[in-house]
Amino acid sequence: MTLLSSERSAEQLPDSSPPTADDGTVYGWQTPPIQTAPPSVSSAGQEAIDLAARAGLVLDPWQQHVLRVGMGEKPDGTWAAFECCVNVPRQNGKGGVIEARVLWGLFIGGERLILLSAHEFKTAKNAFKRIERLIRACPDLHKRVKAYRYTVGEESIELHSGQVLRFIARSKGSGRGFTGDCNILDEDMILGDDAMDALLPTMAAVANPQIWYLGSAGIGAPSVQLGRLRRRALAAIEVGRPDPSLAYMEWSADPHVDECPPDCMAHDDPESDEAVLKSNPGVGYRLTLEKVARERATLSSAGYARERLGVGEYPSDTADTWQVIGEDAWRALAAAESQPSDPVAFAIDMTPERSHAAIAVAGEWRGGTHVEVVDHRPGTGWILDRAAELHEKWKPRCWVVDAGGPAGSLIADLQERLGVEVVQPKAREVAAACGQFFDAVAEQTLSHLDQAPLASALAGAQRRPLGDAWAWARRIVSVDISPLVAATLAKWGLGVEVEEEGAPNLW
Repeated sequence: MTLLSSERSAEQLPDSSPPTADDGTVYGWQTPPIQTAPPSVSSAGQEAIDLAARAGLVLDPWQQHVLRVGMGEKPDGTWAAFECCVNVPRQNGKGGVIEARVLWGLFIGGERLILLSAHEFKTAKNAFKRIERLIRACPDLHKRVKAYRYTVGEESIELHSGQVLRFIARSKGSGRGFTGDCNILDEDMILGDDAMDALLPTMAAVANPQIWYLGSAGIGAPSVQLGRLRRRALAAIEVGRPDPSLAYMEWSADPHVDECPPDCMAHDDPESDEAVLKSNPGVGYRLTLEKVARERATLSSAGYARERLGVGEYPSDTADTWQVIGEDAWRALAAAESQPSDPVAFAIDMTPERSHAAIAVAGEWRGGTHVEVVDHRPGTGWILDRAAELHEKWKPRCWVVDAGGPAGSLIADLQERLGVEVVQPKAREVAAACGQFFDAVAEQTLSHLDQAPLASALAGAQRRPLGDAWAWARRIVSVDISPLVAATLAKWGLGVEVEEEGAPNLW
């Protein structure tokens, strides 16, 4: 079902049907199928659009639409929406929205401090480089810059008039101590309460603050804040009354469900070009239907629906997440410099549907154990080649696969390919591995790289009884815990007895 803006009727919305150019180029919807925003009497969006153009950034119509709606103003000149959320599939150009909003805040809006954060710092750093290039390319803007700071942890742009743009990676403590006029949170599909608790209070003392969330479809448990915003938007649309402080714009398809009759017109065919155009405003500008068709042929159905059609998984409540190991306890063990040392052990696991699989490694590090997801991809056809590559490079002490799990079907082929015996833990050993993993977190003897697949798995995992002990289980079907199971088995593999290479198998 297409959901229209809660403050305007369908007749008042801009035409969202995909235009076709004279040369036959087809474009995606330039206004979102899901939108709500509080009423406004004016908008600073056009100023942002014009300034971006002066700096060489010509925005697509959909990007301009986002800025006009998100930067709507009340009669007193303050923001109509305190929170603005843009949910759009990847590679459509949301970075242009960020850059235009930042340039306006620095050079026109007079915002004293703008914080731009992302889940991974490399994303924030790339934004820094793009914004710096835009400013340097415009002499009128560049001459107003006092300093471009590149020191690690201090990355920022400061103007002679005092405005500062800081680039940070999100963590439990990032953003504390800063009073931001504008917070821009990229990669908002990985955004939980810890980051929000650190960033949002910084705006309490600001007269006219604004916070922007930008990202793609929800990925399950990590999408805590995005799910919360989306529920608010849909609730506002359902009652026909806008949320008084939220502007929400989402490009996504609404695929058929099993109950749909053959002639259903209320939902979208996920195989159709129409679904692509509805969920990808960048088609015709930086995406083409031909490229998307190649993605459709390569990706799994679920992966294609999420990554290209914007069909996300959103947690219903934060109370449902991180049930076994707390998020704070897990994040506290993250160490960017953590790495495994010989000897190492590898393990493989996959989802029961065989939609995704993971390879993890464990090794000693500073008196404890390092665990890491080496690879996590859709499907299973890639596993043997990747395992052979890793085996040749690392010469691990063992490979571990649970014969009773979904990946058990790989064992024979894996042994033949690698020329080694794969360690196959019994049920009681799987339970012991889970207990050891849990204890290592509690005792703070485990380190990791704060990888999203592992965090997502932990956030969506729960216990299932296994005799007098327990093993990992999925909380809901959409959760993929294969990275967690693989990491758990790899850690266990460091201590298991294994045959010396070339020794006879006495069993």
